[in-house]
Amino acid sequence: MTAHERASPEDQQRSALRAAQDHAGLTLEDLWVRYFALGGDADLMDIDAHLSGLTLLPALQRDILAHAVNERLDELITQHRVPYSRILRQGEPTTGPLAALVTLLGAAGSAPPERLPTLVVAAGRILGVGVSVHLIDPEQRHLIRMPSGDIPGGARLGVDSTLAGRAFRAVRILASERDGSLWVPIVDGADRLGVMEVTPASAQDLHDPALRQQCQWLASLLGHLIVSMQPYGDELERARLSQPRSPSAQLIWQQLPPLTAGTDAFVLAGMLEPSYDIGGDAFDYALSERTVSLGIFDAVGHGLPAGLLAAAALAGYRSARRDGRSVYDQARAIDDIIANCFPGSDFVTGVLAELDVQTGRLRYLNAGHPRPLLLRNGRVVKELTEGRRVPFGLETAGLTVGEEILQPGDWLALYTDGITEARDASGAWFGEERLVEFLTHEIAAGQPPPETVRRVTQAVLSHQSGELQDDASILLASWSGDRPS
Repeated sequence: MTAHERASPEDQQRSALRAAQDHAGLTLEDLWVRYFALGGDADLMDIDAHLSGLTLLPALQRDILAHAVNERLDELITQHRVPYSRILRQGEPTTGPLAALVTLLGAAGSAPPERLPTLVVAAGRILGVGVSVHLIDPEQRHLIRMPSGDIPGGARLGVDSTLAGRAFRAVRILASERDGSLWVPIVDGADRLGVMEVTPASAQDLHDPALRQQCQWLASLLGHLIVSMQPYGDELERARLSQPRSPSAQLIWQQLPPLTAGTDAFVLAGMLEPSYDIGGDAFDYALSERTVSLGIFDAVGHGLPAGLLAAAALAGYRSARRDGRSVYDQARAIDDIIANCFPGSDFVTGVLAELDVQTGRLRYLNAGHPRPLLLRNGRVVKELTEGRRVPFGLETAGLTVGEEILQPGDWLALYTDGITEARDASGAWFGEERLVEFLTHEIAAGQPPPETVRRVTQAVLSHQSGELQDDASILLASWSGDRPS
């Protein structure tokens, strides 16, 4: 054992301090000034006596002195540092999963939204994997590869025909032995945004649980960043579109909340079609610890006038709801804004609902809209027929609110007439009976609301050969009855 190894930790620290002071080129006076500026309370003679080995400063004062020297070393070179008498928290990590997350988060703060796919590639390198980002298109039929660095985007993967699509549908990491890659869902909360294609250095890593978890962390952070950054840029959105949106569709899409949301007690999902030429359909919701609020609307007419009417209904609804007003008063607010801004015969049909998540008590109102469906144990048990009135904007007479008590596990289905009135080439409607059969089948198969909504929408489009004659929208909600722990 060397003399240095036999020395006490205090003596080792003092020896390192003297060497570092010399290396930093600090005079005794310079060192004391830096030490004093950091809050040290020993005088110049005490510092000199400590460095000479005549006295020993208290541990806190020794660490402040060490920090004073280290600050200067940081200004010069980071390789020679004085040890502290206690273990300090590490600074920014340079390796491992935390370093990958920190790298992505730090770089995203000053980047435009379209740079996110490139930034996540750099974060992936820290994990030792290659990464590419594929985001879902508005119709939820294809996953579109985003450009990153020198790699062009635009490649399309079918949601219903590829392993990537299966990972998206099931929200589960899947491995491709043939390609040597992992498909990792990109999710923000409950909202499915796309998938990451992850290519490890070795095929053996495909089944490494630690790597899968680290990639899931990376995908989760990417999902949050996409949702937060996309509103102030166009490139990510443009890359996902297969054709330009009409002004009316753009107006409505800008007003919509995320298509999927959830809490520990409630999951909901909605969809609007056609994605590129919506007129008057819209939906909204709000989740809290105590209540869930739902609203779906169908404005009369087509094109931009219908879009403006639907946007006005959304604004009236949100204003009253966020003000804490009841379903009854929310309906009155919608009536007022439509009557005042669109005098004449313009109107909006719709359903407003509010669920007490503690008790299952549902209060709802139906303004000339298709009746909501209540599903229990995977089957439609009833239509909600109470609380009916004329469409919003016509009059407020006869305004009543219906009530229903839900049971844990119940689903609600709210939809516009474009779902049931979609016609095939022979003129046959999709119809409510077919809708009920479809919902029953998908729920029995264990599909959650987001995937059920996607499949219903695709079935309606297929029934009408992909060309809807009217807007078709659906909002599905599932209440588990669970209470926050």
